[in-house]
Amino acid sequence: MAENQYAGRGQQQNGWHAEPGKNLTFSLLLKPHFLPLAQQFDLTRSISLGVFDALEPLLGEKLKIKWPNDIYYGDHKLGGMLIENMIQGGQIKNAIIGIGLNINQEKFPPHLPNAISVKQILQQDYDLKTLLSEICRHIEAWYLNLKANKISLVRNTYLNRLYWLNEVKSFKTPTGIFNGIITDVKDNGILVIQNNNQQLEFSLKEIEFLNKS
Repeated sequence: MAENQYAGRGQQQNGWHAEPGKNLTFSLLLKPHFLPLAQQFDLTRSISLGVFDALEPLLGEKLKIKWPNDIYYGDHKLGGMLIENMIQGGQIKNAIIGIGLNINQEKFPPHLPNAISVKQILQQDYDLKTLLSEICRHIEAWYLNLKANKISLVRNTYLNRLYWLNEVKSFKTPTGIFNGIITDVKDNGILVIQNNNQQLEFSLKEIEFLNKS
């Protein structure tokens, strides 16, 4: 677990800042040899669910998973993760999971206008090692579900906890801004948005959620 992280990185080159001794920034090494390449996104689902389950008893129903793997409280970002799969011989040899969560930090730099921490929400400090243990315990549980081939459970639970699911919201693509409704995430992780009578599909770099202050 890192004590501080000033130049962390996330999806789409999003920045990350962690005040020393205040937050959780750590990495896990997994060896999901059992997982077919076509199901890589199920690992993302499982890790996201593990983090969610550790935080949900503290934070309640406003906690959501923002596609693909950020953790949100309301419209504010509590943390996120970056998963790097190492492929060898047609299978996933190793997966390095980097996780960053805002826990006890009270102030964030101006370039992170929608960041939030557990302390800002609940007005009290939390023991980082205890919370880290809970996160790892829940990640293990979901990882074992994945290993036991409980794919439907993993996918359905992930979808049901998704930020903006079944809500009319604004999105931005290279061609402009539109309103749509998130209805699904395909097996391979592609986001499905209903726009009028069209089902639109997006990969990570193709769409932006217009949720920032």
